[in-house]
Amino acid sequence: MKSSNSHFLIIVFLSLLICVSCKENKTEETIENQTEVVDQNDIERVEPPHWWTGFKSDSLQLMIHHDNIADFSPSISYEGVTIEKVSTGDNSNNYLFIDLDISKASSGKFNIKFENENAKTLVATYELKERLRPSEDYVGFNSSDAIYLITPDRFANGNVANDSPSGIEGQPELLERTVDRTNSYARHGGDISGVIQHIDYIKNLGFTAIWPQPLLTNDMQQGSYHGYAITDLYQIDPRFGTNEEYQLLSKKLQENGMKLIMDQVANHCGLYHWWMKDLPFKDWLNLQQNFEENRENWGNSFTTYSNHRRTTNQDIYASEADRKGNNQGWFVATMPDLNQRNPFMARYIIQNSIWWIETAQLGGIRQDTYPYPDKQFMSDWAGAIMTEYPNFSIVGEEWSYNPLLIGYWQEGAKNNDGYDSNLKSTMDFAMQQKVVEAIKEEESWDKGLVKIYEGLANDFHYANPKDIMIFEGNHDMSRIFTQMDGDVTNTKMAMATYAVMPRIIQMYYGTEILMDDFEIPGDHGLIRTDFPGGWQGDTVNAFTGEGLTEDQKDMQAFITKLFNFRKNSKAIHDGKTIHFAPFVGTYFLYRTLGDETVVLILNKNEKPITIDLNYQSEMGLKGKTLTNVITGESQLWGDVMELKEKGVTLLTTKMN
Repeated sequence: MKSSNSHFLIIVFLSLLICVSCKENKTEETIENQTEVVDQNDIERVEPPHWWTGFKSDSLQLMIHHDNIADFSPSISYEGVTIEKVSTGDNSNNYLFIDLDISKASSGKFNIKFENENAKTLVATYELKERLRPSEDYVGFNSSDAIYLITPDRFANGNVANDSPSGIEGQPELLERTVDRTNSYARHGGDISGVIQHIDYIKNLGFTAIWPQPLLTNDMQQGSYHGYAITDLYQIDPRFGTNEEYQLLSKKLQENGMKLIMDQVANHCGLYHWWMKDLPFKDWLNLQQNFEENRENWGNSFTTYSNHRRTTNQDIYASEADRKGNNQGWFVATMPDLNQRNPFMARYIIQNSIWWIETAQLGGIRQDTYPYPDKQFMSDWAGAIMTEYPNFSIVGEEWSYNPLLIGYWQEGAKNNDGYDSNLKSTMDFAMQQKVVEAIKEEESWDKGLVKIYEGLANDFHYANPKDIMIFEGNHDMSRIFTQMDGDVTNTKMAMATYAVMPRIIQMYYGTEILMDDFEIPGDHGLIRTDFPGGWQGDTVNAFTGEGLTEDQKDMQAFITKLFNFRKNSKAIHDGKTIHFAPFVGTYFLYRTLGDETVVLILNKNEKPITIDLNYQSEMGLKGKTLTNVITGESQLWGDVMELKEKGVTLLTTKMN
């Protein structure tokens, strides 16, 4: 019995040792699997560079680019990450596309091993990060926002060290190497640092969001400053700064209660994009048959351009040839047209957008040339983003003066073809034009202020008018002051109208100081001129007011009062809109919510005029005291109103 007990104890002891050993081995295995690995990168390019856990979509597609990588087989040993599919390109042996299921993965680093038949092994360390905040917390721009549009190269040079690529440690030489402020189409040196340094200025003007033109790398031979010929979709152009500086810009804006809107381009890239020397698929681009043959001498003679017939997206009679002519032609010879019908290209663009939303904690996206890419893809792209971020905002550029076309692209539109864009906002080129015409034209039955009246009457067509984005100007059209022929009063009337109507509003930098393009109207280089005070040695400084003319100071003060009032006016953000047909050269537009009423009055009469207000008695203002937003003066609303001079009057029952 004693011997039997001894054997029993020995067996128990050995069992415990085995269990402990198993537990230790399991712990070691878990630690090896879940803790950081030593970073190793034998692969030329892995995109996206990293990803996150916790998305609604539990899949991820990696693009691997490396010499002869298609001859290698990838493997991953990381709990929760499974390789579902591996694909190669049909035009190059230098690509692998790896579809991963990450639904059960936790954050951490792991190695992707690539082995070929010769037992050669390559390793790339990849990271899944933990998200900083839940999807619902990404709140985009809306009708309470006023957006300040910037051409970054022309706003402020905050860091002269990055003016030349040769001065940037660790960065390769770029094709456009010099800064030349005497050339309106060359780089001038503005950068992200310059924007960060002047956030207070933009905030004090009354703006709540900043939209810089594209800041991603544009390694082009010339004209790279504008940003729309992107050559690396995952890197901030080193002449603007770094990815970290872009993140800092977003952080600083959030600390000031402001949002960063990213300008993205799904339609095309730059001719010198890194993949242009080694396309993964024969159909990676649209109409590229001649490209492979003429790669070294590519130019106008080989390019099939877009016919720009954007109505083919809606036209029930459009020929297939015309549709392809719009969606598959190139903008210019230096901007290859991307084929979003290729599923790998489509996935690449969608993931890139989501990557930047997470990386920079964006407050919105502006999508360039919205009607030019494949329209079903654009629905899928916007849908994928809005699924992940239900409170986010995207605005698409539809350069059309026809409200039918503008409204077609907005989510909720009752389109005859059943098309659902998933796009919250489109840009209101139609109303921008109508306001300019209305203020400049001589008054008649069908001209003048009636164009604003009838333009807003078209809002019945929009699924949600207040989510449409109005603007006074942008980087592609003459400055509003130029459009108004240098008339300050007319410019103020236009600005107040844009600010008060039921819309999101965007303003181009420099409008507040009456920047113009009179010398060569419509010239892009002149439209995008340097903001005075953004460079050392500038004799005029709009940030401080030094050297500004009296008209410029007056306009700057006007914009500041207008937009700071708008920032806090719930009636403008979400109120009911009522307007009265123009009469005797005047137009009255009301925005009301609760006890707040805002009244916009446009008066085109050069001489004093008295207006009978009884016709507008339904607004219920009689006997109430209103405050002039611009002058601060108070006035009692009675039976009549005397308008002493031409211009805009903005009144409120509830001053901020």
